[in-house]
Amino acid sequence: MGKGRDWNVDLIPKFLMANGQLVRMLLITKVTQYLDFKVIEGSFVYKSGKIHKVPSTETEALSSSLMGIFEKRRFKNFLQFISNFDENNPKSMEDVDPQKTTMRTVYQKFKLGDDVMSFTGHSLALYRTDHYLDEPCIETINRIKLYSESLARYGKSPYLYPLYGLGELPQGFARLSAIYGGTYMLNKPIDEIVMEDGKVVGVKSEGEIARCKQLICDPSYAMDRSTKVGQVIRVICIMNHPVANTGDINSCQIIIPQSQLGRNHDIYVCMISFAHNVAAQGKYIAIISTTVETKDPENEIKPALDLLTPIEQKFVSISDQYAPTDMGTDSQVFISNTYDATTHFETTCDDIKDIYRRMTGSDFDFAEMERKKQDTFGDACD
Repeated sequence: MGKGRDWNVDLIPKFLMANGQLVRMLLITKVTQYLDFKVIEGSFVYKSGKIHKVPSTETEALSSSLMGIFEKRRFKNFLQFISNFDENNPKSMEDVDPQKTTMRTVYQKFKLGDDVMSFTGHSLALYRTDHYLDEPCIETINRIKLYSESLARYGKSPYLYPLYGLGELPQGFARLSAIYGGTYMLNKPIDEIVMEDGKVVGVKSEGEIARCKQLICDPSYAMDRSTKVGQVIRVICIMNHPVANTGDINSCQIIIPQSQLGRNHDIYVCMISFAHNVAAQGKYIAIISTTVETKDPENEIKPALDLLTPIEQKFVSISDQYAPTDMGTDSQVFISNTYDATTHFETTCDDIKDIYRRMTGSDFDFAEMERKKQDTFGDACD
């Protein structure tokens, strides 16, 4: 299994969209100068017991094994429509109202079948359930555009992963924080959150109090202000081979849409390897995750495990998911959501923006942040 220092296994692995929100945040803050990324080599979707490459361009649509010949043409036209769609250009909308037309109606407009709707919504737009189908289409259109733009950056997949694992992200922010006088304290026990007149005034640790006016924490530090909303099962699998039928690549993501297994939530598989400096030479790490729906969670992820055999070792964990019970505006204690089952950071970034909104009363504006970055760091295009 190699030496201990060869392994950097993330307990909650997530990929970054190459043109996604987290990458934009990292660029704005220039934390990227402390990080090295590697492109994930493939993006796949599960259908009828097999995995297929996710088609996201018009060329891939015509060669995909996911669809029949006539559906390929219809899907190609759908992708052209998405690519050309511009809210500021009515001609590009083809009678679709982005704020009123549902995504289900858009699919029907192009006569796309259930299977195509499934992999489009879950593997391109990265939805976890099918609730989006009856909501205004603009959000889904923008999500598919994000996938395509991220893919166009590097070609193999839309996903990135830091060398040496996700632990490099907080380390990068710790370095940036130190420049501005911030202090990181690791393995520091929290005795209590100190409140006065219903508002937070500090955090007590080992008899000392760090004073503050606002506090951000995850639910584990404020269980009395959090409520359980579900469970997530994660299985870390150590293998000596890549996932079969992926072309022997060193990294990939596989999404198993809920409809393929008669579930309410997708199952995610992400594979990384020694190529990312997270495993010993010749070893691969695949992590399966999904939202628990039954009393037998391990049986729920069996179809994913079957894709990975043979497995040398596996480690199963089931974690409770929590969400804050209030906005935090009165107490000034702002609580995040527990990490979900997805293998990308887009939902986490939505949570970050929600906390920002609750703390400041205004929305997180990327354009404004980039202007401030120019003032602080110099040219934003560096």
